[in-house]
Amino acid sequence: MKKILIIDDEEDLCLFVKQNLEISGRYAVTFKTSGKDGLESVAGDRPDLILLDLIMPKMGGFEVLKKLRASEATKQIPVVILTAVGYDLSKERAKSFSVEGYLVKPVFAKDLLAKVNEVLEGLS
Repeated sequence: MKKILIIDDEEDLCLFVKQNLEISGRYAVTFKTSGKDGLESVAGDRPDLILLDLIMPKMGGFEVLKKLRASEATKQIPVVILTAVGYDLSKERAKSFSVEGYLVKPVFAKDLLAKVNEVLEGLS
């Protein structure tokens, strides 16, 4: 079973995503509601995929991405951006961090599952 970590300050969204991914029976999903807690979780229990919001208080998604990509232990973990920020500039900046996808909220569960499947099956 593949491990997915959601880093997003919206707990309701995290619960929605968790439920919709776990129903497939293929994924174990955890979430953290701050960038700092998310990074600590990654260090302790390396996920197979991270779903990351860009806009969070204190430590935003780009700062989390920068720290993930700077560490030898975490730089290869696939990241899919899941955010309300649909600006082309943000998409381009995310691409510079070699993210595997960029989904704009609100997102349909089927589209999210399709992207997660695509990324994780590509790693097998």
